[in-house]
Amino acid sequence: MRPVTPTPTTDLDLRRATDDDWVRIWPILHEVTAAGDTFVYDVDTDEATARSWWLAPPPNQTWLAVDGDGTVLGVYIIGPNHGGPGAHIANASYMVDSAVRGRGIGRRLVAHSLDQAARAGFVGVQFNAVASSNVYAVKLYNDLGFDTIGTVPGGFRHPTQGPVDLLIMYRPL
Repeated sequence: MRPVTPTPTTDLDLRRATDDDWVRIWPILHEVTAAGDTFVYDVDTDEATARSWWLAPPPNQTWLAVDGDGTVLGVYIIGPNHGGPGAHIANASYMVDSAVRGRGIGRRLVAHSLDQAARAGFVGVQFNAVASSNVYAVKLYNDLGFDTIGTVPGGFRHPTQGPVDLLIMYRPL
């Protein structure tokens, strides 16, 4: 875990990520991915692969939550869930630095992403694979109006809890 001075959410700035931000994004993504307890990414996902996903070209958008010193505290990406006839539904992913979790940063990221999705013309946001064991994320998404529209029983192999359900969640915009 990297040392990060906790910052109240009121001191956050949300801004678009640039290629130069990758060196500050990668440590967060690597830590979350390597833990293997929330995302369906391979725990050995390499930096180049992660970069291609998280700094994907438009219409995808990558946004950062940064404190007053410019420290990246969290990141999200939003873009079409699928192409063609499904491109009007967005998909998003969020990661918050472990040192500052529980301070409302994730809530700010999700709320901001919903606004950005609407501005980009999406009519809804769908999450394809939310591990049911990720109780804080599930509660946050429910609080912000997402419904579970499907469940894949045992669809996620949690490293300590074993098979847990994968939730498909949706919120209209």
